[in-house]
Amino acid sequence: MFHSGRYALSMNAQTPDEPPASTKSVPTMANTGAIAAVGLDLQEGKVIPRKQVWSWALWDWSNQPYNTVILTFIFTALYLLSDAFLPADVAALADDDPVKERALGVLSSGLGYAIGAAGLIIALVAPVIGQRSDTSGNRKGWLAAATLVVALSMLALFFVEADPRFFLLGISLVAIGSVFSEFGGVNYNAMLVQISTPKTVGKISGLGWGLGYIGGILALVIVVVAYSLDWFGIPTEDGLPFRLVAVGCAIWSIVFAIPIFVNVPSVPPTAAREKVNFFRSYVVLVQDIRRLFRDSRDTFWFLIASAVYRDGLAGVFAFGAAIAAVTFGFGFLEVVAFGIAANLIAGVSTIISGRFDDRFGPRSVILTALVGLVVSGTAVFLLHDAGKVVFWIGGLLLCAFVGPAQSASRSLLARVTPAGREGEIFGLYATTGRAASFISPLLWGVFISIFGFQYWGILGIVLVLAVGLVLMLFVKVAPKAD
Repeated sequence: MFHSGRYALSMNAQTPDEPPASTKSVPTMANTGAIAAVGLDLQEGKVIPRKQVWSWALWDWSNQPYNTVILTFIFTALYLLSDAFLPADVAALADDDPVKERALGVLSSGLGYAIGAAGLIIALVAPVIGQRSDTSGNRKGWLAAATLVVALSMLALFFVEADPRFFLLGISLVAIGSVFSEFGGVNYNAMLVQISTPKTVGKISGLGWGLGYIGGILALVIVVVAYSLDWFGIPTEDGLPFRLVAVGCAIWSIVFAIPIFVNVPSVPPTAAREKVNFFRSYVVLVQDIRRLFRDSRDTFWFLIASAVYRDGLAGVFAFGAAIAAVTFGFGFLEVVAFGIAANLIAGVSTIISGRFDDRFGPRSVILTALVGLVVSGTAVFLLHDAGKVVFWIGGLLLCAFVGPAQSASRSLLARVTPAGREGEIFGLYATTGRAASFISPLLWGVFISIFGFQYWGILGIVLVLAVGLVLMLFVKVAPKAD
């Protein structure tokens, strides 16, 4: 069980003859690289201006329309994965025709493969971006560049017309947005240490995730209003309303990202770290990983264990609306209503869980959430023939557990990251996550391809979550000695 204060991780079983985990872990954790303290230790006793905290948290709000409207509930689920991108003769078939169902499954698997490819790119590049932002002290610059590319990818979705010829362009732009959203998240997560203390990091991490989900609600409500008013008279040919929604999301992301760049200060470059060119950064990265494995193996194994279950968490939201639309037959308004409810529940549960994080520790929050996810996901798979009520209940339960697990994972890593290496360690966090991120989309696509129906993809995601839960059980946590 966690206690508030400073922390150490260990995956080594302790025998009676061994020293306590805390005395083994502290020196190695504190002396990774050239840094002599965990970053949050240096924040002890500081008073962080509320303006900085809220400005930081608003970036989650600004980035959420990509995740909620583009990737999950609207653009991909209701547009890219619709019969608008099927050949005309297949699209004309009845919705329950096996040929049409299989064709829609092909679209779903194509999206899964695109997101999986994006994950491989992130795995190769993210830690170097984090390392270079630490060395230069230019986290805000890297964050600004990533935010801009995500916005541009959403703007470019305007050119994805409702025709099978544009499907590849659509999933490619979604994948690009996924890559740079993660790159932005590396530096955004690293900045968590700047605006929190050991006693508030869980609460503030939860605030960011929670605001993101609530921002997603507002974005979805705007889409519902537009749909209810017949898209304000906009012609619906060639998917124009969906393309304009993507443009609106791009504008949103730029406007609400401004406060973090104005109000959160930059950090100085990390001392005693040599500035090298981009390709030489990989040599430095390998050296740092070896040192992390040798001197801070506890942190190293948490990165590996969390990678698997975080991929399952990503799969829940990446394919949730697609499951609602295809497997359970949700219409447009039903998908959007589910999205609003899902984000509301996820936002509230994440903000609340942040307080449990600071009181009981992030590991307890993570394990509880993973158990809930595995049980809920299994129920949705087994009961998929029972009708929409299954997904309303099981799907919303899934959403209630996703946010707390994500927020607590970020909080746990922030508690043990050496000062001045936040970008690199969170880059490794992204890399280990994305090194595994092909698993969920791949199993989603493979299970659908083998069994022929989309609901089998649910089992692929549940399997990833279950493996992540087992691995996390071996990650032991002990309070660090003062």
